[in-house]
Amino acid sequence: MEIIKDSNEQNRLERLREKAQRLPLSPGVYLMRDARKKIIYIGKAKALKNRVSQYFRNLSSHTDKVRQMVSNVEDFEYIICDSEFEALILECSLIKQYSPKYNILLKDDKGYHYIKISKGGWPTIKAVKKIEDDGAEYIGPYNSAFVVKQTVDEALKIFKLPQCNKVFPRDYKKSRPCLNFHIGACSAPCAGKISYEDYFESVNEAVEFIKGGNQASIKDLKARMEQAAENLEFEKAARLRDRIRALERINQKQKVINSSYKRQDIIALAQGSESACFEVFIFKNFKLSDREQFIIDTVEDALAARAEFIRRYYSMRDEVPPRIAVDGDFEDKELLKEWLSQKAGRKVIIINPQRGSQKALVEMCRKNAAEYLAEKSGKSGRETAALGELARLLGLAAPPKFIEAYDISNIAGTENVAGMVVFCDGKPLKSAYRKFKIRGVAGQDDYKSLQEVIDRRFAEYEAHKVEQEGFGRLPDLILIDGGHGQLNAVCEVLERRNIDIPVFGMVKDSKHKTRAIAANGGDISIKSNRQAYTLISTIQEEVHRFAISYHRQRRKRATFKSGLLEIPGVGEKTAGTLLKHFKTIKAIKSASLEELTNVKGINKRQAESIYSFFYNNKDGAEK
Repeated sequence: MEIIKDSNEQNRLERLREKAQRLPLSPGVYLMRDARKKIIYIGKAKALKNRVSQYFRNLSSHTDKVRQMVSNVEDFEYIICDSEFEALILECSLIKQYSPKYNILLKDDKGYHYIKISKGGWPTIKAVKKIEDDGAEYIGPYNSAFVVKQTVDEALKIFKLPQCNKVFPRDYKKSRPCLNFHIGACSAPCAGKISYEDYFESVNEAVEFIKGGNQASIKDLKARMEQAAENLEFEKAARLRDRIRALERINQKQKVINSSYKRQDIIALAQGSESACFEVFIFKNFKLSDREQFIIDTVEDALAARAEFIRRYYSMRDEVPPRIAVDGDFEDKELLKEWLSQKAGRKVIIINPQRGSQKALVEMCRKNAAEYLAEKSGKSGRETAALGELARLLGLAAPPKFIEAYDISNIAGTENVAGMVVFCDGKPLKSAYRKFKIRGVAGQDDYKSLQEVIDRRFAEYEAHKVEQEGFGRLPDLILIDGGHGQLNAVCEVLERRNIDIPVFGMVKDSKHKTRAIAANGGDISIKSNRQAYTLISTIQEEVHRFAISYHRQRRKRATFKSGLLEIPGVGEKTAGTLLKHFKTIKAIKSASLEELTNVKGINKRQAESIYSFFYNNKDGAEK
């Protein structure tokens, strides 16, 4: 290993840039160190000079994470390798050894898990992480928390055992049964719906199910059901029949997520605005045998992140399946195939399925990743999944946290207005909605109206960007209700203001339903992307509703004003003052002369004119 040191240069970046220029054009591994000489990032390169030099020039082109890493680099080392493949193996080994801060780090928290059957009059079954000296029976150990939780949940539901925290016999017959009883998932000892003897028998049957599995339990229960029927114990036979059906339903549910391949892993990525999650489905003997989730920092480059995750994940595993299905493309595909094949001692296939049951499994895995990410971040899994799908569809680096949408509303160019709605994390943020009265456009010209609105919006940004709130915050995505004409009009304004924000149009069909997304390269069909389609449709309907409601409000006020303008001595300003004070024409008509005189901005002569006008026309139609 050769260590390059040069501490004479005053400018840190210039010094590092010069050092990088002296690197060889050979494959190798580089180690970035901070001021305390701690390794903060490890990477591999096909050509060390080219790769390392990229970090210290044109910093604006880097992602936020890379810029932050580079700002902490004080020195670096490198190790020359014979090939890029050798560099990959060395990189994996060094990352496992040093756990650098800026590499994707996965915590391998697989420990032992057990199923505990408590002792006492009313035993309970639950999942635990350790054995205690409490006289209880423990089944295990299991390596997978997923398997333990799934097994316990199934046993409790099939044999209708309580899933709550009540303690029996203390809570026996002390309360009303909960929803689980009414849906047939609990025998409700809390309400005295089951005797101690039957409860104890259910626990024993559940334990036998856990130890023997579905098929053994079904065979035993069928024999007992037939025996109970012969003995004319029809109630007992019916109870056993229900348990058999519950077990068979569990089997059918498991078949839904069976794999076409005996052994394979499914890997999927769900991205949030502040973090991301990789989910792994592990299939053995054609069935889902385990699943794992890993929360990581926000992903700005999905291709690089998937490649790094695969390296990290299988560095922690002794077993590599013959087949891996991934939810998208990734870097170093052939290199990783070679590495995994060597590690497994046989050929390993990595695919990105585009159709059929394998595609469905990948989508299921991604949906579960989104649900887990939402659970950890306190957000809705549906919105998280929809934003992730939208980001992939539009080619965004990350799911958009803040989305602004705009729509123009007018009738033949009159009362020309616009509405802006904001969605935060996939939900309406109504406090951020804004209304615009078009000032500089006469007649019906949606393109120029949009340009005025966007120009005014980002002028406000320039004035308030220090605050980083409201108009002082840039959106992650702008959506326009309209097609390519509207899209081009908005892009002209953003380009002139040197603002780089993704902009797309929302195109409707002849039935005014969302049809596609208008992009610079053409229309993007979204109907096959159900979650993204639902989100876009919701945004389009909401911005249209908001804009048209403002337009109707303006028209109503204009209608009111037009009636008031018939009064001698009442102009636009006075009509507006009256409406602001009294709210309705009816209230103005009913006002006394004294009440009209007391309105700020209305003089005595005007008050008399208004009162006289409505008094003389009180039997006529409302003005």
